[in-house]
Amino acid sequence: MKPLRSLSGFIDFECAARWGSFKLAARELHKTPAAVSLQVKQLEEAVGFPLFVRHPRHIALTAKGEELSIAVGRMLADLRAKVGALQRGDEESVLRISTTHSFAIKWLVPRMHRFTKLYPELDIRIDSNDAPVDLEADTTDVAVRYGSVRDGDPSTLFRERLVPVYSPELLAPDQAALTLADLNNWPLLCEKSPERWLQLLNENRALKGDYDFSRAYSHWGVLVQAAVAGQGVALVPYGIACQDIASGALRQIACKSARFEQGYRFLANPHKENMGKVQRFRAWIEEEMAQMELALDRRPRSAGAPQ
Repeated sequence: MKPLRSLSGFIDFECAARWGSFKLAARELHKTPAAVSLQVKQLEEAVGFPLFVRHPRHIALTAKGEELSIAVGRMLADLRAKVGALQRGDEESVLRISTTHSFAIKWLVPRMHRFTKLYPELDIRIDSNDAPVDLEADTTDVAVRYGSVRDGDPSTLFRERLVPVYSPELLAPDQAALTLADLNNWPLLCEKSPERWLQLLNENRALKGDYDFSRAYSHWGVLVQAAVAGQGVALVPYGIACQDIASGALRQIACKSARFEQGYRFLANPHKENMGKVQRFRAWIEEEMAQMELALDRRPRSAGAPQ
């Protein structure tokens, strides 16, 4: 294994890989194509493997070159972001939040006005992405991620509870509310599979029934919107549906809830977790989650429902 003793050539390589051309990379870098090609050649000698296949009229990344270009691209993006923040002096004034699509759309964004009212000096950047995020990247300050949670884990914000909800449009003119006994009359909307519906029905001794599980959705947020549109009764996480429940766009069926091991965790960039902006956001979101849990616990449920 050859030790890497210099970073020379990485900027030229990343630029050429991005453009797929030494000539176009040279224009961006204000160099000659020959100078860019030489830098890449010297980098290939340093790493010990070819980065490009050179054809008479074009270049193409090798398999290893493509892998390296991804890593270098990320490295340079982080470096440029850090330099830019230091040049502007805004590291403490910009809060970069990563979270999932459903949580961003249905929970975080509708509440952010309350946070920005408290801290108007902060510039908020929200990246909604279901893919895992690199918490050590300079482009991320905090992440709120959905997944398995454990009691006693200090990163846990809220353990979700799945609740059956429906649009008031499903009610007959003389009907005050839907109950579990009415589920036979409507499609039961689920996320990916009916497994969690079956768990809830079993918990409430209501498995015997001719249920329609024909409609499944890939994201919780889409599932909630389908319920709001009156497409059936949906089993959804309370956190994703709570705004619609509070507004009256959805109503909740009173019943026992089945055990659910998923929830939200607060994760911070280890290099930034002690910064004031991160601490302020954490305190705010913990309080918002606590208020949401109180609202959930105040809602009527069948006797003996698990907490």
